[in-house]
Amino acid sequence: MKPLSPIGRQFLSRRGFLTSSATGLGSIALLDLLSQDRLLAAQPTIDPARPFAPRESHFPGKAKRVVVIFCAGAVSQLETWDYKPELIQFDGQPLKDGPAVTFQGPAGNLARPQYNFRQRGETGKWVSDMIPHLAELTDDIAFIHSLTSKSNTHGPAENFLSTGTPLDGFPSVGSWASYALGSENQDLPAYVAIPDPRGVPQNGSNNWGPGFLPAAFQGTPLSSKEPIRHLSPPIVSSDADRATRSLLQRMNARHLEQHPGDNKLAARIASYELAARMQLSVPEVTDLNSEPAHVLKSYGADDESNPIRAAFARNCILARRLIESGVRFVQLFNGAYASGGELNWDGHNKLKEQYDKHAAILDQPTAALIKDMKSRGLLEDTLVVWCTEFGRMPFFQKGAKGRDHNPDGFTCWMTGAGIKPGVSHGMTDELGQKAVQDIHPLYDFNATILHLLGLDHERLTFEHNGIERRLTNVEGHVIGEVLA
Repeated sequence: MKPLSPIGRQFLSRRGFLTSSATGLGSIALLDLLSQDRLLAAQPTIDPARPFAPRESHFPGKAKRVVVIFCAGAVSQLETWDYKPELIQFDGQPLKDGPAVTFQGPAGNLARPQYNFRQRGETGKWVSDMIPHLAELTDDIAFIHSLTSKSNTHGPAENFLSTGTPLDGFPSVGSWASYALGSENQDLPAYVAIPDPRGVPQNGSNNWGPGFLPAAFQGTPLSSKEPIRHLSPPIVSSDADRATRSLLQRMNARHLEQHPGDNKLAARIASYELAARMQLSVPEVTDLNSEPAHVLKSYGADDESNPIRAAFARNCILARRLIESGVRFVQLFNGAYASGGELNWDGHNKLKEQYDKHAAILDQPTAALIKDMKSRGLLEDTLVVWCTEFGRMPFFQKGAKGRDHNPDGFTCWMTGAGIKPGVSHGMTDELGQKAVQDIHPLYDFNATILHLLGLDHERLTFEHNGIERRLTNVEGHVIGEVLA
């Protein structure tokens, strides 16, 4: 028989036993104190029969709801929010000590912004003429100019922004929020994704998927153009429909009584009941005919000359109506899948030509959404986020009139509940290529969104394959400089 090691003999001795017992009791006491102070990671308690019931946040949050405006394809920070006069000065010159080859090929010469910049509002923030309507709102916005991503490929980068990892199969930020907090409206989904009228983004439903969270917390795709699939009510009289649903409810309740503790059965019943309620609530919230003509005009929803902008504008109105109805998290997409930049912001070859079209779709409806929410008092408890998966290089690609992918320094912004207005935080270098001051990986961006909802990103966890997973992995810090 192998003799015990010195450590083993220590634990078999009386002194070792008393020492380890004292340490163990102290650990138990510490855990109890941390639990009382709500400092431990903890999964929310969810009733499978009522998965969307409102739940308490970790601490009082400034925001009750979130709207994320996701511009797919990687908007160039150099044509929008990040003014670099040095780029104008050195236009047409090669970048010294720069990369010879980037994501899609050889690098060309430095290229000035393709739009003029001018100072806006009381803050004097320099913003591009490409987005004149949004430029009017800069005094209300907190810009973060020093974000970085872990991928320079659209699909994985969309994943990283939406789910905190470049890999597939992880929960989106909206799923984490609805899992933690539930919803204020039990007749609508807690989390809604509104795809662009031109199609879904590069990584599709991964952007609003539940990953390993319960399936109830996935985003529900919805738009002003198309109703939810398979939700049309049956072609029977309303009395017969109500009687049928009442009978099903009684049968389901009886079946559940016979199988107590069957969480999957309870969750399935809850999903069917929500679908039945949505048959009544969704047509009402998606019917924009009740909107006054002046509201439709302010968004550009009546623009017959640009049907894509009109359709995106109607999606923006739908986002506002969902927030008004108490939906917890709305993800509004501008731009679709890979298409050589024709359907999204992926400006490799014809950046100016394509951005003229994309900006006309984005600018007025998005600005109108923010103004409309502000006038209705919704921004007091709603966070609005504008984001894109990464930025663009300060030089054109060789032989082209566009910019390659750049994950090393780009801009996103926030406005609304809990946000300090008129802030520009972080900085890229003089040419806008790399973040050099107050550098923030996208983990920090997502940690800040959760914080404004009253959620501690280090405590919001879910055990998966023996690992306590969270949106921010093992990283992330709240960006306090943009908080009011």
